[in-house]
Amino acid sequence: MWLRCWYVFKIYFMPKKFPKLIRDRIPEILAAKGKAAKTRILTDDEYLKFLLKKMVEESIELSQSSGRDGMRDELADILELIDAIVKFKGWKKRDIIAVQKGKRKKNGGFEKKILLLKKS
Repeated sequence: MWLRCWYVFKIYFMPKKFPKLIRDRIPEILAAKGKAAKTRILTDDEYLKFLLKKMVEESIELSQSSGRDGMRDELADILELIDAIVKFKGWKKRDIIAVQKGKRKKNGGFEKKILLLKKS
C-alpha cells in the first residue's frame, strides 16, 4: 500500500525535470554562461499549478537536506514560494500570519514534538 501511494505521489506531484517553474533571473544567468533556455510565460492557472508543484519539490528537498546550510537554503526557497503564492492571490502576508496565529491558539503549534501513534 505504501509503495503504491508513493508511486502515485511521485507521478502526480513530484515535478519532472522539465517543464518546471524557475526563478526570474535563471534565463539571463544561463545566457551569461553561454547556455540557451527555451521558456514561455505561464497562464495564471498554470502559474498557480506550477507554484504548488514547486512547493512539493522544495518540501521534498527540505526533508532530504542535511546540515544547517542545506536546510536554510531549502526553507528560503519555500518562503520565496509562499511569498509568490500570497502575492499572486492578492493576499497580504499579515493576513496569512493572522490565520497562522489563530490556528496556533486553537490547536497549538509543534513545539512539544508530539507524535500521534493511534486514534481510536
